[in-house]
Amino acid sequence: MNCCVRVLWSFLLLLPVITEAIEPISVGIAITLASALTGFLSHRNFYCNFLDCCSTEEALNSTALREKLHENVFGQHLATQVVMKAVPGFIHNSNPKKPLTLSFHGWTGTGKNFISRIIAESIYKDGMKSKYVHHFEPTLHFPNRDCVNKYKDQLQAWIRGNVSSCSRSIFVFDEMDKMPPGVIDSIKPFLDYYEQIDGVSYRKAIFIFLSNSGGDRINEVALNFWKSGKNREQIQLKDLENSLSLGVFNNKESGFWHTSLIEKNLIDFFVPFLPLEYKHVQMCIEKEIKARGFKVEKSSVDSILDEVQFFPPYENIFAKKGCKALDKKVDYYCYEN
Repeated sequence: MNCCVRVLWSFLLLLPVITEAIEPISVGIAITLASALTGFLSHRNFYCNFLDCCSTEEALNSTALREKLHENVFGQHLATQVVMKAVPGFIHNSNPKKPLTLSFHGWTGTGKNFISRIIAESIYKDGMKSKYVHHFEPTLHFPNRDCVNKYKDQLQAWIRGNVSSCSRSIFVFDEMDKMPPGVIDSIKPFLDYYEQIDGVSYRKAIFIFLSNSGGDRINEVALNFWKSGKNREQIQLKDLENSLSLGVFNNKESGFWHTSLIEKNLIDFFVPFLPLEYKHVQMCIEKEIKARGFKVEKSSVDSILDEVQFFPPYENIFAKKGCKALDKKVDYYCYEN
């Protein structure tokens, strides 16, 4: 029972004490109003507008998710397409067969963390700060490669406890390429097609993996499209998804090395994040400037772009760090001028 409801019922308990000086009809009206208000405030949809609640099928605003992706994510047509279809489709399914598992791949600064944050914010009011969203950093949570068995037990216990509390829990595993081999295999039962495991259903949970692994292959495909004069928007998921899954499966440094998650086809989408071009970095800079309430001036944008490194040599098509760390450069130039 939330605090508002407790206050109202405390008031009702005090009614016998204060009713002597009040007309009977007034007491009746007061009780009726208090009961009605109690029921209103007890309604989940009311207090979940103000508090962070475990998500339901109705919680996701698909239109808002689509708009946020279009307005804030640049140059990632494959990632936005997958997220706009897979996440709403999964959330609005009241009886999914298994959890939703997304594996994001690409070089740093291409938007993997950013889109993960948008997903969390579209489902939970507090976004990544929600108690129902759990973020793992291998260098922080799994730093010692000699403690794999210990980490497996801890990870299983953590996921089991949180899904027991909220079936719509979200788990984000960052920097998978730094994950000790074997640790991620411990969550295989939770990602499989089981109705329940020890009385707990994991079917409504979301698992998101972020990795730099496969970035070189993605960049190679993007560069080949550019060299052949094709638009990058012509790149399709099928052009990269199979090679990505095979690449990370056979890469000892991927965190997915010979993992049963891939072997048993438990990852629903391998999502490539393409390297960002000059125009995409420019859009990131302009967005950062506007977010600070400054006027976008070409001189400031050009000054920041001059400091961005591009590759390959001589052609300089893609930004080496994507849009990462641009916020600091924007701070420097905007406040300097």
